[in-house]
Formats: sequence, structure tokens, C-alpha cells
Amino acid sequence: MIGNSGISIKNASVPGNLIQLNRLFLFVSMFFALSPAFVPTAAGDSTGVSPEYESVVVARLKAPVNFDGLSEEEAWNGITTLPMIMQIPHFGDQPSERTEVLVAYDDNYLYIAGRLYDREPSSVQGTTYKRDDSAKNSDSFGVAIDTFNDSENALAFITTPTGSRLDQTISDLGNVSSNGSWNTFWDVKTVVNDQGWFVEIRIPFHSLRFQERDGKVVMRLSAFRWIARKDEMIVYPRIPQDWGANSHMKPSMAQPVVFEGIRSTNPLYVTPYVLGGIGQDYGLNDEGTAYVRDDDPETEAGFDAKYSLTNNLTLDVTVNTDFAQVEADNQQVNLTRYSLFFPEKRQFFLERASNFEFNFYSSNRLFYSRQIGIHDGRKVPIYGGVRLVGRAGQWDIGALSMQTEEISDLPSENFSVVRLRRRVLNPNTYIGGIVTSRTGADGSYNTAYGVDGIFRLFGDDNLKLNWAQTFDDGAKNDPVSLDPANLRIHWERYRYTGWAYGLNYSYSGKDYNPGMGFEQNPNSQNYIHFLRYGWNPGKQSRIFQHQVYEDFYLHKRNDDDSIEYFYARAGWVLQTRSGSNGHICGTYNYETVSGELAFSDDAVVPEGTYEFYGVSGNFSTPGGRLFTLSTEIDAGQFYDGSRISMETSLSRSISSHLEVGGSYEYNHVRFPERSQRFISHIGQFRGLIMVNTSLSLTAFVQYNSAQDIVISNLR
Repeated sequence: MIGNSGISIKNASVPGNLIQLNRLFLFVSMFFALSPAFVPTAAGDSTGVSPEYESVVVARLKAPVNFDGLSEEEAWNGITTLPMIMQIPHFGDQPSERTEVLVAYDDNYLYIAGRLYDREPSSVQGTTYKRDDSAKNSDSFGVAIDTFNDSENALAFITTPTGSRLDQTISDLGNVSSNGSWNTFWDVKTVVNDQGWFVEIRIPFHSLRFQERDGKVVMRLSAFRWIARKDEMIVYPRIPQDWGANSHMKPSMAQPVVFEGIRSTNPLYVTPYVLGGIGQDYGLNDEGTAYVRDDDPETEAGFDAKYSLTNNLTLDVTVNTDFAQVEADNQQVNLTRYSLFFPEKRQFFLERASNFEFNFYSSNRLFYSRQIGIHDGRKVPIYGGVRLVGRAGQWDIGALSMQTEEISDLPSENFSVVRLRRRVLNPNTYIGGIVTSRTGADGSYNTAYGVDGIFRLFGDDNLKLNWAQTFDDGAKNDPVSLDPANLRIHWERYRYTGWAYGLNYSYSGKDYNPGMGFEQNPNSQNYIHFLRYGWNPGKQSRIFQHQVYEDFYLHKRNDDDSIEYFYARAGWVLQTRSGSNGHICGTYNYETVSGELAFSDDAVVPEGTYEFYGVSGNFSTPGGRLFTLSTEIDAGQFYDGSRISMETSLSRSISSHLEVGGSYEYNHVRFPERSQRFISHIGQFRGLIMVNTSLSLTAFVQYNSAQDIVISNLR
């Protein structure tokens, strides 16, 4: 969001209308937030609160399942099919293709069967064999299961006609987000024939964490089918796409289901690894007359272990941790003054990662797992660690402790965090706390504590409160001062249809330093607002949904209460019934630069105050096609110069065994008055060969001209 393109006027004074504009935005947002006219009152409105569905008792199987994908045997006789409806493109219609979904269980497994008929079976798209491939150009079928019935977290299990497996963690805090890097143990069988395609999913109960009470377990479940060539989503229960593309997996809208007489076993999984190789190093000899090669054999060994202490608490142990299997981070060019944020991909940190979240607005957070084992972009070896995650009664629990090795400029360190959170008042209201500790062998330390709450006020309106303080060996550490503190007050209504709005105020003190977190805007105050309205024009229109919006971001320095950055934006978003997406918006930036801002040795912005304007837009073809294209452009004034940024990405499924894709990003920044410019190119290529559902080869190659590097990742 920071650093968007636009035109600038060097050393412009603070515009007199800026403060008035700020007040106007605040007034408008408060009006919409407080006006009862914008609180849904119709009986049929979807509010985002857990719907009052009657619990459905899941049928126990009376005969063994012949696990072959077809669900034709006696075991499935008498199992009621779920009443599926169309979510998109025409919400509430009957599915265009006959869809039967059955759910049942025995002592050891949860079974889901899908009979996915198709009148054009040759058109069924099965484009991938690879695990964790979420390609929209393949037909798919899956379920999302809120195992703790907390209306906030879920696990998704998704397959395709080729039998590929995608497992994800789902988080529902207004918007519905997913993380496909998580993996667990489950099986799937599929069959494609002249009637369509058919699937059976088998999930061991020991792969699910849940709470048993009086012999019963209550979970929430949603089921869904994606027909790629039609861009059609079919769902159960009746969930509209009001919360974005993942609405069909929204835990708080899922169907409560009851299991009787199930128990979770406590298995132990051990994953050992051995790495071997030779490192070659060329160094000068003692005389300094020639380079001598030194061959250094390298071996590494270690293991990860996972043990279920109870049916809802999991202990992970790692020794000499190896993260070599993790895909490389996407290269980025930073045209802002702020640090870039990269998501966590390492498997060890991902299961129920939301239990550890203590987030402020945007990427700022008190705990950021990438602080462990990574320093200045370099890998830091990890001796080992333990991680406990799960639920006890009404408490969500997360605890972690890891020890890293010493490297040249960093001592051996211990990273520990404990996070507790409890549901209160209603199913969507929580209060909690967190403590983090980063301690070095050289006596350095950084500790922090925080308390927070998420309060469901009414409908989709949530109030989020955060307070945190840090204590560092290099700071004053005054517990009654705001200097080492960070606080956030955030009121939000998050929906894709109807009115959505948000108001946020945050304060970060000059001594606030989260040693295990991420803080993009230290020693500042931030005012953030957005207002959005979305609507569906009707079944006769080719447009599925429109959205218009405006938002702003105001960033002020604490030292002198001056405006460091102000950003305002207004735009229009549309989605067609065929699945294409488009977006266009205009931006206004006001920014004060203290000291030089360098993008490269040849492009530097002098100290001063700037106003600049720009426009951006993007377009993407339907995700259900075998060939997909997405392009984005951002252009206009930029400080006292100009900027144009373009990015294009495409992918092509050549067959169910081969997929290729790539992207190209171009940035061109010019400052004519100083005869300066900065040009960067980022190229990416991905190649995927899928032998079967168990064996695949992925090549990921990147080139970044700004750093003049080529990064390759072969897995």
C-alpha cells in the first residue's frame, strides 16, 4: 500500500485542504459505521454470525467401506445426501450438474463421498497430480471442517479428478484466508468415467483435533464442488460469496455436525532426514600467490516428531531442524521506505498458526515466526525446539521454544512464546494474552507482553483491541510509559456485498521494539479507514459483482506530530460471471522525506515534502481456464519524478502431468530534474512435472536485475 505510483511536487507545503480532507473521511466513515440504516435487519440477511442451523447427526457406517472412489457398496446405503446449491454464478440456483455428497464415519475415519456427475464427462478438467496445488483450472471437490466448533479455524481437504491432495488451514477473522503450506495425513480415491467423476475422502480422526463432551463431538462442516470450465461453485450449506473467494470455507457459516462415540488416538510421527554434499571454497594460499580449492564434505542429520498429547493438544519436537524443502520466497522490488513482509512457509510453524497470532494492522505483529532461523536473509541453524498447540476447554493454547546456533554476528539465542486466548460472551468474542522472550547467550534480551480482544458487536461488526509493551536490554524499560508500548483500536465490518467499513487507530512508541515480531512503522501514529459497497446486478447481467470503495492511510511521526505519509485511494472492482476480474483506482499521496530515500545508487529522492498522483489497474482471465493470464499496471507521478510498474503472469496446463508458467515485472522510475532513473526487471519461471500423486518435480527459477541475482529452487 505504501509507495504507490504518482506524480510529485518537490518541497510542496502541507496542503491546507489535507486536514479538512482527513476530517471529511473520518466523518463519513463514522457516519456509515454508526448509522442504523446500514445494519442488516432483513430476516434473510447473512450476518456472518454463526447461523442458527440445527445440528446434524452424522451417520455411523454399518458396513466396511470399499475405499475405491465409487461409493457404490452397501456401506453407503441409507446415508443421506447433502442438499447442495449453487453459490456462483447464480446464488441459490440448483447446480447445473447433478452433485451428491455423503458424509459418514466409523471408529477410525471420517469419510466423505462425492458423486460428481457431468453430462459432458470429456470436459471434466483434471489438470494436476501435485499435492498442495490450488490451481483453479482444475475441477475440484472438498470439505472444510471446523474441528473445535470455534467458528474461526478450520481444516480444508480438497481433491481433483486426478486424485491430487490439497490440505489447508482456514482462518476466519472477517475475511477468510487460507494457508496451503500445512500438511497432514489423509487419503483419497477418484474415478473418472462416462458419468462424471467420483471421489472418496478418508480422514483419520487422529489427524483432527477436537473436544469430546458427554460422548459427543460437535464440529462444523461445509462441502463444495468447483466446475472449472463453467466457473461454478456448488456449496453446502447455503453460504453466499459475501466474504470473498473463500466464502465457501467460512467456518462461522458452516453446518454444525455431531459425532457420537469417537475417540482420538495419540499417534507418534517421526520424520528423520539426512543431507549430504560437498562444499567448495577457493582461498588464497599463505604466500598470497594463488587460489587453492578446499573441498569440505558436509553432512547433516536430524528429525521432526509429532505426538498427540490429547485429542486436542499436539506436541511438535524438532532436532537440528531442516527447512531445505521450503520453496524460495518470491523476489520483490521495494519502492517504499518500509521493510517488506514475507509469509511463513515452513511446515513446523503452520499447524493452527492462528493460535500464535497477535496482530496489529497490516503486517505488524508481536510474534513473527520468521524471526527464528532467519537473520538478514541468511539461514541461522536451529539446534531444536518444541511447539505445543491446541485447545483446552475454552482456551486456545500456543507455546513454543527454540534454540538457534551462533553465527558470525549473532549469538546463540533462545526464542520462546506463550499465547492464550479464551472465548467469552458469545461464540465470536475472544480475549487473550501473549508473552515473548528472545534471549542471547551474550546476555542480550528482548521480552514483550500483550493483551488483546476481539468483540463481535452485532452483525458483521467487530471491535479489535490490542495493547503490548516490550523490554529491551538497550532501552529505558519504563512500564508506566507509552514509549515502549503499541496499541491498536480497530472497528471493522468486512463483507463483499452491501456496506463494509473500517476505522483503525494505532500508536507505536519510540522504544517499542518487538524482538520476535514485525513492526513496519515504529515511533508513529496511524489512522486508517476504508469504506466499500458491493452489489450483484442480477442474473441477467454478465457482471457478477461490482464494488466501489475509498480508503486512506495517515501516518504521523511521534517526535514532532508531523505527517510523514498520507495516502488516499478510490476505485471500482468488478467480477464477471465467466470468472474474469478487473480493478481500477486513482491514488493521491502526500509524503515527507527526512533524509535521502535511495532506490539505487542512481536514483535518490532528496529530503523534502511531496504530493503525487497516480492510477493503477489490473485484469485477470477466468481461473477455470487451462490458460490463465493476469496483468497489472501502476503509473503516474512519483515524488518529483514519474513511475511505471507493470507485471504480467501466465500459466498453461499442457496436460495433467505437465504445467508451466511464469511472470515478468518491470519497474521504471525517472527523476528528470536530476537526470536519474531506476529500472528493474524480475522474471520468474515455474515448471511442474507430475508423475503421479506421490511424485512430482518442481523447478522455480527467478531473476532480479536490481540485485543482479538468479535464484533457482528444484524440489
